[in-house]
Amino acid sequence: MSAEPSIMADVNPDFDATDDTDELLDALKDGRDTDDPWGRANPRYLIEHTSLDKGNVEYQLRRLTDAGWVRKISRGLYEFVDDPRESAQ
Repeated sequence: MSAEPSIMADVNPDFDATDDTDELLDALKDGRDTDDPWGRANPRYLIEHTSLDKGNVEYQLRRLTDAGWVRKISRGLYEFVDDPRESAQ
């Protein structure tokens, strides 16, 4: 899954990811190395597949969206965009 160039320009590589944001990113990336669908989720899915509660999932999604690592594609649906730490490795 590759993001469009205009989206990539909005990704903040200096965003300070926390353990909670990493947990959400891991849930969004789950299935990436297989043929399973991956990259999109709603908050309910993220609550059920992480150790985070509703308020923390919503807060971390806002942080990730503001940083450009995740984008909100419709009401209640989020999509993984990029994790610049992966390209730095």
